[in-house]
Amino acid sequence: MVADALGVADVELLSSRAVVAPYDLEALTTGGRYRVFGRARHAGGESGWSIFVKVVRSWRLSPTFALVPEAHRESALAGFPFDSEPRVYRSDLANRLPTGLSMPRAHAVIDLDSESIALWLEEVPIVPARWDGPALARAARLLGRLAASPRVRPLATVADPDRRRTVRYYAEGRLAHQVVPALHDDRIWRHPLLAEVFDDALRRGLVTAAAELPAFVAELEAAPHGVAHGDAVPRNLLVAADRPELVLIDFGLWTCAPIGFDLGQLLIGEVQLGERSAAELPANERACVSSYVAGLRDEGCDVAEAVVRRVAAVQMLLFAALPAVPLELLDEEPTPARAALCRERAAGARFVLDLVAATARASGA
Repeated sequence: MVADALGVADVELLSSRAVVAPYDLEALTTGGRYRVFGRARHAGGESGWSIFVKVVRSWRLSPTFALVPEAHRESALAGFPFDSEPRVYRSDLANRLPTGLSMPRAHAVIDLDSESIALWLEEVPIVPARWDGPALARAARLLGRLAASPRVRPLATVADPDRRRTVRYYAEGRLAHQVVPALHDDRIWRHPLLAEVFDDALRRGLVTAAAELPAFVAELEAAPHGVAHGDAVPRNLLVAADRPELVLIDFGLWTCAPIGFDLGQLLIGEVQLGERSAAELPANERACVSSYVAGLRDEGCDVAEAVVRRVAAVQMLLFAALPAVPLELLDEEPTPARAALCRERAAGARFVLDLVAATARASGA
């Protein structure tokens, strides 16, 4: 692996050390992230080397799994197969990605036991990125190419060959059992973090949309499908110091999905995390939808822009607007930072509800 990382034929390993790689978001199937580095001797002399190691494991081994009701645990595990990302790295996706996209090279994918796998990956040197409107539009065009690429299409289900992780699974699972009941719980809306920013009009809009959930799911299922990264937030699209392409990482949600699906996370994912203002959504949505469609056209796909916009709107409704209330914070002490997060989530939910209504009128849905 060290020889591969250095691009040489053979090495003598002189030293190695492993440290935990800091990361501010936990994932259900991530057991750890590490940087392994040291020095090695080879025909050209001595060099430092570094490899990024990500350990993925069954969700069953995560402390959060204890919060899943006993009756739903089997279904929950089926919807989050821990070997999804290893399947991607064991494939030849790197050779199929459209121009403008790349992914870290996998030095090795090693089964640790029946419920955990270690990914030994190229450590990509990244540069600080300013994810302004033009940068988001560039990413949207590349995601459009990814969605429609004939070369990538054979790998659409490589991470989830049994097609267990679908929009319907998500709607009938998390939304039905956690999110929708919360929308009908009066106590939640009286919480100090929510009472002012999630007003009565917004709550009614979310409850009304939730009542139409089966229709929204059916609509997405009937839309044209392509390839989706599944979690195309900017933090999963690295700007590298050593190559012009955007580098895709975190393939745990890689899937076959309605064309336009990745636009949702690209647009609103950072709003959900409190890292971007919802005020940017209208301009970014217009630019990114147009750029995504241009990417589709680059790959010879003629899905209409109105269809893409509608899919993105419904995706954001199901994955961001309906679950906009940060239930995980309601047992915490209200702070200015948490209040600001709730304010942005509420503003994002209003934008999405308006967009869903506008796209319904435009499409006749």
